[in-house]
Amino acid sequence: MPSVRRQTQSEIISPPFRWGWLLLTWVCIALALIGALLPGLPTTIFVLVAAWSASRCSPRLRGWLEQHRLLGPCLHNWEQGGFIDRRTKWTASIGMFVALCIVLISIRHPVLLLSILVFITIGAVVVWSRPEPVMDELKRNDHRDST
Repeated sequence: MPSVRRQTQSEIISPPFRWGWLLLTWVCIALALIGALLPGLPTTIFVLVAAWSASRCSPRLRGWLEQHRLLGPCLHNWEQGGFIDRRTKWTASIGMFVALCIVLISIRHPVLLLSILVFITIGAVVVWSRPEPVMDELKRNDHRDST
């Protein structure tokens, strides 16, 4: 009796859909890396969407994301319990503050200004309301990063 090999999800989806998932993955990776540098552009949400879409089209790309020096720890913390570490919270807050300063200087339309202020506030509340990983988890991540 011949053995039946189980197909992975990336083998089941049709090529056009697979290319669409790959495109979404790479766009989100690019936005996450840009977000790590630019104030006001989030990083974590793009990493999460990239990991989700990569898992639908390429297990190898998903594995690369998990092992990535910058993106991997963020993804790991989120998957272990929706954690955001303190350093990331402060980095995000500083980015939001810089973005807010730029908006306050450059935008004069009150409705648009208020809308942006509301979104920045919601972002700050979400970031700071997330739990932080426990110290044992941080030590394991540091040890894994150094090996």
